[in-house]
Amino acid sequence: MTIFSKIIAGEIPCHKIAENEHFIAFLDIFPLTKGHTLVVPKIEIDKLFDVPDEYLTDLLVFAKPIAKAIEKAYPCNRVSILTVGLDVPHAHIHLIPMNRTSDMNLQNEKLKLSNEELLEVKNNILQFL
Repeated sequence: MTIFSKIIAGEIPCHKIAENEHFIAFLDIFPLTKGHTLVVPKIEIDKLFDVPDEYLTDLLVFAKPIAKAIEKAYPCNRVSILTVGLDVPHAHIHLIPMNRTSDMNLQNEKLKLSNEELLEVKNNILQFL
């Protein structure tokens, strides 16, 4: 069972942004920028392109209003999608507010936000969702 499956099952807490029967979105606890959110299918499949087609389509539809809310909460040039998946073998996408390409570099130093700061980020996004 992956850490994401444990979050989905409610065994590990998260700063949830949105959820439906197929997906959950929550803040990355090691964000590149404020607003950095993970969108995760509830089915545990390692690679994004092994996810069933209907999930792939719905993943972007689910992520779209979240990305729009992030963009309003944290004005940026765009909210980009990053797919890596090497750290957690459970398909997911990163929604990252960015102003320049270097904002998407996972080698950048991550923000160290307190639980209170993460809650503030969550509430900033939720007011636009």
